[in-house]
Amino acid sequence: MAELRLEELSASNVVAANALTLKPGQEQFVSPVSYSAAAAVSNPATSWQRVVRDGDDVVGFIMGNFDPDAEHEEFRSILWRINVDADDQGRGIGTFAVNALADEARSRGLARLNVIWEAGELGPEQFFLRSGFKPVGETQYGETIGALEL
Repeated sequence: MAELRLEELSASNVVAANALTLKPGQEQFVSPVSYSAAAAVSNPATSWQRVVRDGDDVVGFIMGNFDPDAEHEEFRSILWRINVDADDQGRGIGTFAVNALADEARSRGLARLNVIWEAGELGPEQFFLRSGFKPVGETQYGETIGALEL
């Protein structure tokens, strides 16, 4: 594995980010990267979107949002989206990306990073728990709200 690095999501890498594959069953827990990018257009000042590169290859994507004016506390500092290519899962790429997002939150003076996940056998819950997130509540739709104290 070459040295992992982050690169801002852009027109030159969004196609590679959209081409990231998932393991069977994971697709129900994620939407396409371009959907996340489009959702961020409403307030690009608060969105933080990065691809993870291993050498020249895009191997992951992470999207966070930092909105101090969000109505709900959990949306003020949140990991909205993360995915790592199926062939590259288990190599520390997701952990690298979450740590980078946590570092960004700290640099903005925040003490907590939140995430919301849906329960399911092939879902992301175990990854988030291993990454240090602790369940702190539930959304109105029954999804788990997790928090990582920074």
